[in-house]
Amino acid sequence: MRRFLPINCEALIQSRVAELLAGERDAELVYHRRLRRPLDSYQRNVPPHVRAARQLCQWYRDQGLPAPLQQGDTITYVMSVNGPEAAEIQTSAIDYQHYIDKQLRPVADSILPFVGLQFDDLTRPQLPLF
Repeated sequence: MRRFLPINCEALIQSRVAELLAGERDAELVYHRRLRRPLDSYQRNVPPHVRAARQLCQWYRDQGLPAPLQQGDTITYVMSVNGPEAAEIQTSAIDYQHYIDKQLRPVADSILPFVGLQFDDLTRPQLPLF
């Protein structure tokens, strides 16, 4: 029979959120997605990685260089406060709330109900009493 070491879920989640908000995990926030179709074929529903790829291609064209991406290539991007941005040319601040809501919260919410905790209670800033 296998034994699991007890972990302090509350401290772990609070430390991860604090590290994220302090910018200590920025290198881990980069998404990697493959372009399955040519960029021009995305017309109706344009996913974030395609928006970032178009932005990167436009930046290369503005520099007088050929566009670096085509079908089958992988784009690296981050979610910024201004939407998805190619990691190579990111200029806006990272949207940490996006990563909390889309990456940390779903994992925590799958575990916390079993130990009687809620994600919002652990991550909400404490209000001063006076």
